[in-house]
Amino acid sequence: MHPEESSWTPPVRRLDPAQPEPPAQLRRILRLFRPYRARLAVVGLLVGASSLVAVASPFLLREILDTAIPQGRTGLLSLLALGMILTAVVTSVFGVLQTFISTTVGQRVMHDLRTAVYAQLQRMPLAFFTRTRTGEVQSRIANDIGGMQATVTSTATSLVSNLTAVVATVVAMLALDWRLTVVSLLLLPVFVWISRRVGRERKKITTQRQKQMAAMAATVTESLSVSGILLGRTMGRADSLTKGFAEESERLVDLEVRSSMAGRWRMSTIGIVMAAMPAVIYWAAGLALQSGGPAVSIGTLVAFVSLQQGLFRPAVSLLSTGVQIQTSLALFQRIFEYLDLPVDITERPNPVRIEQAKGEVRFEDVDFGYDPKHGTTLYGIDLTVPAGGSLAVVGATGSGKSTLSYLVPRLYDVTGGRVTLDGVDVRDLDFDTLARSVGVVSQETYLFHASVADNLRFAKPDATDEEIEEAARAAQIHDHIASLPDGYDTLVGERGYRFSGGEKQRLAIARTILRDPPVLILDEATSALDTRTEHAVQQAIDALSAGRTTLTIAHRLSTVRDADQIVVLDAGRIAERGTHDELLERDGRYAALVRRDAELTPAASLPELPYSSR
Repeated sequence: MHPEESSWTPPVRRLDPAQPEPPAQLRRILRLFRPYRARLAVVGLLVGASSLVAVASPFLLREILDTAIPQGRTGLLSLLALGMILTAVVTSVFGVLQTFISTTVGQRVMHDLRTAVYAQLQRMPLAFFTRTRTGEVQSRIANDIGGMQATVTSTATSLVSNLTAVVATVVAMLALDWRLTVVSLLLLPVFVWISRRVGRERKKITTQRQKQMAAMAATVTESLSVSGILLGRTMGRADSLTKGFAEESERLVDLEVRSSMAGRWRMSTIGIVMAAMPAVIYWAAGLALQSGGPAVSIGTLVAFVSLQQGLFRPAVSLLSTGVQIQTSLALFQRIFEYLDLPVDITERPNPVRIEQAKGEVRFEDVDFGYDPKHGTTLYGIDLTVPAGGSLAVVGATGSGKSTLSYLVPRLYDVTGGRVTLDGVDVRDLDFDTLARSVGVVSQETYLFHASVADNLRFAKPDATDEEIEEAARAAQIHDHIASLPDGYDTLVGERGYRFSGGEKQRLAIARTILRDPPVLILDEATSALDTRTEHAVQQAIDALSAGRTTLTIAHRLSTVRDADQIVVLDAGRIAERGTHDELLERDGRYAALVRRDAELTPAASLPELPYSSR
């Protein structure tokens, strides 16, 4: 919708719907890995085997210290030493394999998430994009999903690996000496409590950090686009924009530091305590021996400390993994917010498909409002445009002209009555039929940063070079394109800024000609052009409109005087209708608009000028 078409702005939808409880959210995250459960099962087997092999090494060490060396059994010593070497080799090989498989699975999950979010955004109605900053959307796909990379690629494997290692190590420690095992595990509940506290802190800070990153992305997207640079330079606001960006960046620095330092001292305390545990074990074994308790062999003591150190590494990693999972929940929550946005305009379960539409368009008692709480924009619109006919809609700013035209391709859905194409409600048609049947040329021409040929082929990917040139000729832009050094391979630049307004408009017309829709909507396609350029573009529009059902929205009435029917809208209602001559005879609203238009337009017709390039 053009800003001038309605005095009311749609409200900003809050993208923080009530989120499910963490267990439900975790179940939803786990469902993302379901398609890859076979590969994850292989990872689990590798992890289990690796953990069991690693636990064997301390037992081999005990036999070396208690049996092979004291008894001088060199053969046994050689076998045990070889066993320890093989244990290290097998553990490393298993580690490489599980890392490869888990990383592949994680990257596939990220791909699925990116694709799902992009597909969801493609289904969102036009109103969503009028109230959401482009940088915010980009940040969700790039920063939020990108921030989950470490989690989805390694966390699952780390969780299984460390959990298996902890269980296997505890069992082995119990087999060596249950009393020393109890001493070693006394502080474990405290460590778990500390890690959960740290995780909650980091989750909260991560949510704030991602919002700040989204705000920065939006600022960059808006201020460093071609339009943003032009506006900033011409308004002398470059220094102000830089200062504003610096303030945004400063807030991000603070959040990054807080995120990095959250719970750092508490986690460091855990590390210090765990590093001191071997000394505690030696001290406890010494006290037990002094008090007449059972003696612990040197081999058992060294093997136990080795197991204990092997326990602390996966235990700390397991605690850190818990912190990472809690932090990642904030990122998943932001992604799920987009995936859970309701799609207002959907396709019917069994939609109607029309292979070749004739092009009759009807508005049957149509009402429309962007939000029931803020009134109605269109009231009781009844119009018929026969196949191949032309309808022009004129009226003052804010009368609802563009809104009316956007109901035909279902950029919005009516709130009352219906709009039909060849007698079928457009809400019952499949999206492909609507896309093939209705073409739109608006005053805001959008071109991709690609070649001229690629921009034209966006309408028809399989178009031949001959078809592209034919469409360009019909739009009266071929000669200019051919005169460029790279011809149809010329890059149009960001948003087409290498071409003038009239040239961009004719490229858009050529693109629509290539699409060849039976119904054409011209939404003020020449209102942003000067009179001379308009004269040239109008010739291309006439070629495009020939034989098609045409709905023209216009401010300049000189472009609609030949329409089969002209409708004057006033505050969302049809005030007048008829041909150009009939409405002039009535001397009503249309006649007043014509007189106003004549005062603003030079009386002499202007000759067509040769095309020029910026």
